Amino acid sequence: MTDSPTPPAFVHIPVLAKELIEALNIHPGGHYLDATLGAGGHTSLILATSPDVRVTAIDRDEQAIATAQTYLSQFGENVKIWRGNFCEYPGQSEQFDGIIADLGVSSGQLDTPARGFSFRHTAALDMRMDNRQPLTAAEIINKWQEKQLADIFFTYGEERLSRRIARTIVSSRPFSTTTQLAEAIASCVPAKYRHGRIHPATRVFQALRIAVNAELTSLEKFIDVAPNWLKPGGKIGIISFHSLEDRIVKHRLRENEQLRVLTKKPILPQEQEQATNPRSRSAKLRIAEKSSP
Repeated sequence: MTDSPTPPAFVHIPVLAKELIEALNIHPGGHYLDATLGAGGHTSLILATSPDVRVTAIDRDEQAIATAQTYLSQFGENVKIWRGNFCEYPGQSEQFDGIIADLGVSSGQLDTPARGFSFRHTAALDMRMDNRQPLTAAEIINKWQEKQLADIFFTYGEERLSRRIARTIVSSRPFSTTTQLAEAIASCVPAKYRHGRIHPATRVFQALRIAVNAELTSLEKFIDVAPNWLKPGGKIGIISFHSLEDRIVKHRLRENEQLRVLTKKPILPQEQEQATNPRSRSAKLRIAEKSSP
């Protein structure tokens, strides 16, 4: 009898790491908030700058936290982890010297087939970042009305064939796996669309993931409340990966009266980083500073 295959490790390569660490202007004895811990890449870089730097880190993904705890064990009590949605973090009496957030789905989530984030592998339609929540992609696909589906595909996926795809899904459900859904989507679009630059299910899967995890509403709430957690002169840096996120980051940072935006245009990855980490190509970093009272 052969051993069952070992599940893939939760891996996430931090993007724009050099630019983000430089922007924070980390100083010895500082206390920083990593609002999207992931596998701990950005947090480890902050902690490595000085032996007395501390980080409070947030993530809602149990698998990511377990990986990060092992990876960051060398830093001992200098790192504290809070599990939950970053927009629901209760804050604390001590304000932070800097805040970072690296948005969207991580490589670890995409590359773990059982999580259902990708249609490259057959898996249950899950897509939850926090497995404690009841709403899954299967619930949305199999139970939401056709108009609701078309609306999220268009709004969160910017899918121009949203109505056609929603109609096909409703007439063909129930769906139980990622590949069943992807095949149904591919079957109902024109041939030139089906053989385009990206798979025709890509935008729908993005929309489903955003809806399952309430990503955009959570981001809006986070940017509204996060400046309250910053010391005057402290910086907040946010990395986004698609236009919907970046639009929210750009406008919410600019509209917050406590903040002064430091990046007129977003910071983009250098060519070398894009070559070594293709998933960094769409990353954009925006930075703002909390004004003095």
